[in-house]
Amino acid sequence: MNYRDAYKHWLESPYVDEETKAELLAIADDDKEIKERFARNVEFGTGGLRGVIGAGTNRVNKYIVRRVTQGYADYIKEIGQTPERTGVVIAHDNRRHSVEFALETAGVLAANGIKAYIFDSLRPTPELSFAVRELDAFGGVMITASHNPPEYNGYKLYNYLGCQLVPDENDLVVEHINKIKDPLAVKSLSREEAGELIELVDSSIDEKYYDAVMSIVINKDVKKDDLKIVYSPQHGTGNIPVRTVLTRLGYNVIPVEEQCVPDTEFSMTQNPNPEMAEAYTLAFEYAKRCDADLIITTDPDCDRLGVAVKHNGEYVRMTGNQSAAVLLEYILSQKKANGTLPENGIMFNTVVTSDLGDRVCEAYGVEVEKTLTGFKFIGDKIHVHKNGDGKKFVFGYEESYGCLIADFVRDKDGVQASLMLCEAAAYYRAQGKTLKDVLYSLYDKYGYFLDALDNFAFKGIDGPDKIAALVNDLRCNPPSEVGSARVVGFEDYESQKMLDAGFPKSNVLKFMLSDGSWVAVRPSGTEPKCKFYFSVVAENKEAAKAKLEIMRKAFERV
Repeated sequence: MNYRDAYKHWLESPYVDEETKAELLAIADDDKEIKERFARNVEFGTGGLRGVIGAGTNRVNKYIVRRVTQGYADYIKEIGQTPERTGVVIAHDNRRHSVEFALETAGVLAANGIKAYIFDSLRPTPELSFAVRELDAFGGVMITASHNPPEYNGYKLYNYLGCQLVPDENDLVVEHINKIKDPLAVKSLSREEAGELIELVDSSIDEKYYDAVMSIVINKDVKKDDLKIVYSPQHGTGNIPVRTVLTRLGYNVIPVEEQCVPDTEFSMTQNPNPEMAEAYTLAFEYAKRCDADLIITTDPDCDRLGVAVKHNGEYVRMTGNQSAAVLLEYILSQKKANGTLPENGIMFNTVVTSDLGDRVCEAYGVEVEKTLTGFKFIGDKIHVHKNGDGKKFVFGYEESYGCLIADFVRDKDGVQASLMLCEAAAYYRAQGKTLKDVLYSLYDKYGYFLDALDNFAFKGIDGPDKIAALVNDLRCNPPSEVGSARVVGFEDYESQKMLDAGFPKSNVLKFMLSDGSWVAVRPSGTEPKCKFYFSVVAENKEAAKAKLEIMRKAFERV
């Protein structure tokens, strides 16, 4: 049906509540808005579902959540649960309607005879991953839109490994979603109707998760009490777990109180995304007042960590690539010193991640394996190697501020990252060094690495088509040189060559330059954006900046 017919169907459906119909009637004279809401279905992509909250097929609402969950339930019934793996664990963040969407998810599963384990309040994404494994569940659902603005919400699916669905699994779920004839008619049971099919997850899971996180400590005797740490959870799920773990281990944590409230509107933060400078505004004020050594902040679902360090009297932010490289140096050097660094260690990062971490691993004899963007690929690789060649996982990370230290979680974990980052800061502080000092020492060894990410947003109904045209133009007309550097390698992750190399098919392009720099282009899997990743290596900061500007100009096609 066309968008006008879809709009009419929602207005006339007996399954749609009066509040939703009132919202739709308010736009009756706005054909553009009706088209925006009904000309497409909000996409369930490789990163799950994420979009603006509201009525319509191209919005996130309880009917869309029911539809996706029914598709997932049909997938579960087709694949078949086992006596060892049953039920689905559901968690949610602090966003608008997150509680409602979590209960709707549980209600649809229960209507299909599938057990739902649901947390009684907000929990971080990594704990959801942990709980799936701990409860021997078939899978998991996380209701979150991560760091997106308040008007967004989303839905992520996990398999029994506690890992987000990999493409083959995801494709099967999408097939089932697309078979649903009338999404509005999907049945959802109330908690009372569901009875024992909906069960609250008790606090023992919290304690087991905290214990597991605290077990990653390398140097138990590192001096902690004089390291002042300002922490912000950005109104999200990290508040209790991060503060609990750090406080129990003796760290001096100063919370940004205004941002510890689980606020749906993110009222006291300019931006909840740790990648953005505005996320640190209030934390900087706290740090200056108490003369803190370190600022850490997690995004709303607490799978990513942002860091700022007091260095030479000023607070300086670190990128995800930089903080991960420093963490790698700390972890590998300390494990080598105490004899726990495995001979067959392996580290995973993505094709759009800086090569600085690769250089650190090479120095310690740790193998590096690349994956596509999306931590599900890292989680899946951990499983493949652990159950195949037995290689020992030592670290995994993405440039987008997400990393994993120990594999009892199979997604990026902001709680683990917070603890290990603070331990590293305390260790180096005792040597008179900041984390920035450690980073500069890595640059002295391996060259100056400068990375940048440019996001180009394409909102509106024709946004996906514009993104597709942009990427296809680069695919068909790639540059042959960038400044004084030649393009010596081109990887198209939709090509047979990359499929043969073991990568799933993905709309990603990467251009390798003769000076060791590279550029990657990738449409976002969760937002209407096209992302350009630039990675420059040079002899110093000034030379790297000059190279970066040349590279950006060479790829100006937006």
